Amino acid sequence: MADTLNFSLVSPERELFSGAVKQVDAPGVEGEFGVLPNHAPFMTVLKPGVVRIHEASGVTLVFVRGGFADVTPAGLTILAEEAVRLSDVDVAGLDAEIARVKSDATDPGDEVRKKAAAARLAYLEALKAAVGGGAKGH
Repeated sequence: MADTLNFSLVSPERELFSGAVKQVDAPGVEGEFGVLPNHAPFMTVLKPGVVRIHEASGVTLVFVRGGFADVTPAGLTILAEEAVRLSDVDVAGLDAEIARVKSDATDPGDEVRKKAAAARLAYLEALKAAVGGGAKGH
């Protein structure tokens, strides 16, 4: 029996993680779930939240906006809509972006732009909550 799980986390911009891990915990739409080596295959949709990657050296935390998780006999792959390591988040920059997007979300102009800004604002506020929640890893 293998004692590690092959794991890959990919966003449209880049691959954020690829390697053998002890466990991965992820935010599924039906609830948080954990995947260990030799897990039964399944596929699920992810909601915005923190993916916890348990390596021998510690835990890495990555915030995902959503996406898909696919567990196969070969391992776990997460295809995230958007992803960022919590340790890489610039809190001051995040606050500035939240302020900018808030003004777009309340602008009485274009409804399509307002809707997009509201969705972006929800993501940014969830990211800020994850960073501010003391969940910062390495």
